[in-house]
Amino acid sequence: MGWVERWGRARSVVTELMVGAPDSRAARGVWYNSSVSEPISYSLYLHIPYCQVRCAYCDFNTYAGLNDQIPVYARALATEITGVGAAAGRPPAHTVFFGGGTPSLLPLDALGLILDAVRASFRLADDAELTLEANPGTVTRDYLVGLRGLGINRLSFGVQSSHPHELRLLDRLHLFGDAAQAVSWARAAGFDDLNLDLIFALPHQTLDQWRQTVDRTLALGPDHVSAYALSLEHGTPMRAWVYRGLLPMPDPDLAADMYLLAHELLKQNGFDQYEISNWSRPGHACRHNLQYWRNLPYLGFGAGAHGYAAGQRYSNVLAPGAYIERLSDGAPSPFPTSAARQQTTALSRDDEIGETMMMGLRLTQEGISLTEFARRFGQPLEQRFGREVRQLTARGLLETDGGRLRLTEAGRLLGNQVFLEFV
Repeated sequence: MGWVERWGRARSVVTELMVGAPDSRAARGVWYNSSVSEPISYSLYLHIPYCQVRCAYCDFNTYAGLNDQIPVYARALATEITGVGAAAGRPPAHTVFFGGGTPSLLPLDALGLILDAVRASFRLADDAELTLEANPGTVTRDYLVGLRGLGINRLSFGVQSSHPHELRLLDRLHLFGDAAQAVSWARAAGFDDLNLDLIFALPHQTLDQWRQTVDRTLALGPDHVSAYALSLEHGTPMRAWVYRGLLPMPDPDLAADMYLLAHELLKQNGFDQYEISNWSRPGHACRHNLQYWRNLPYLGFGAGAHGYAAGQRYSNVLAPGAYIERLSDGAPSPFPTSAARQQTTALSRDDEIGETMMMGLRLTQEGISLTEFARRFGQPLEQRFGREVRQLTARGLLETDGGRLRLTEAGRLLGNQVFLEFV
């Protein structure tokens, strides 16, 4: 008998496992973050919206066929970083994350220009984590050596699958051999912090095919693995194919079995699960995404980027051309926004509490500190959510241990049902 049968039908697993996915949805500001008091150090998210091909499942703010804009976009991004940093008086920062899109399409000189702006405008910690997302097949040995020379010290490769037919279905341009080559080159270039992204619950995917992908990925020796269930997002070709009957609807029970299989294989190979969809070797948890899950402020730069700081969440204009134009002739804007600002919203205390619960409960080991919750919000968690916690604990979805509230193993499969109780 599988875990799904033990804990009840996991109807929400396909969508739940995509919520707040690190190196992807959370990094792009799908969740907003806040804090009663600003943290000692900011996290910086830099959005690069350019791709060679827009993948069939992707609903991020990305564009294919506009790569000729990259040089001027890099200058606009540097301008935005400089302005926001100056408005805040050159504050400290401890993580930088280049997400996309495909950041590895940026030439080294463009990346250098952007990083120069970061270092000039923020007091970057000596041990700062600098991550760049890359698609296998878009990098060379020399490019990776150049990245390491610029100070990038963490790479996140979008591997997704080890099977050619699955990669074609996803509109990925690489093969698994390209991923293996990219990992080998990255190690030779001096990278000792590598994440590999995987997607499961694909149409027609079997449990054995997923096992093969996980086993082959582990054979590459990554330091961190992210595994997300396919999410059928509005406006994507993949969703249209499914709803037109051209592809089967994802099976939530099979997705749950795939998730549990990945967890077991990763655990057997020395990986700790520290977040619903993320596993790492000791010392290799993604510090940037921990900022999101702990619901702490971060600054978003680039077309369509989101951020939260100074008591407000904000988003930038989506179109890269409009973003470039605004940064070329726009007037300075109050911190934390820039001339590229599209929308700003003040976050209420109730919003912040709900977000803190949803994000913090994704941390499978850390969970929610009862002491920290009381300090941050001025009331005990029991006083605010006592009834909800008691009911979910009775259902076997939450547990309290060592002064921390966290999901049980069953709760990880039914996270959406848990999170909805707190918002």
